[in-house]
Amino acid sequence: MIQPDNVITLSYTLRTEQDGPVVEATPEEQPLVFISGHQQTLPLFEANILLKKAGDDYSFKIVAESAYGERNEEMVVELDKEIFSSLEDSDLVVGNEIPMADSMGRHLMGKIVDVNEGAVVMDFNHPLAGKDLYFSGKIIDVRPATEEELAALHKHSCGGNCGSCGGGCGHDHGDCGDDCGCCGH
Repeated sequence: MIQPDNVITLSYTLRTEQDGPVVEATPEEQPLVFISGHQQTLPLFEANILLKKAGDDYSFKIVAESAYGERNEEMVVELDKEIFSSLEDSDLVVGNEIPMADSMGRHLMGKIVDVNEGAVVMDFNHPLAGKDLYFSGKIIDVRPATEEELAALHKHSCGGNCGSCGGGCGHDHGDCGDDCGCCGH
């Protein structure tokens, strides 16, 4: 059974509809590895696998409110085009994601949803906001973390969890260089 400070190795498949297309997958050959109890995954992801052991399959749903939350239209903002003066016009294309920082210096990704003469409309909602998440996979291995692995968590320059980098999920947070192995991105 999984305990805090265990290194968990698992495969997973993520869908946003029970039988819908695969949004993301980590096969057994390239598994997700994380240390339990350190906010490296969505809290309910970890809660749903706590009673599992190596070799167990799993399948569960996390509702949108408990995953990345509902879409927030206040997170769609129109910004003066001057803010983007360091970018090439070819980068200002609807659908492109651009790393940015808010007024408090927190890093976040914004997706361009419109570009006009004087402004760029950005959506700062997580791409999976407003969507239920359907996970399935297999627990490949469970073992206690070494002292070195636990110490490395505490040296993390962004505070040791995904939320502190603004990524919220653990995949390539840019400035902090973290790939903490969270699910769902």
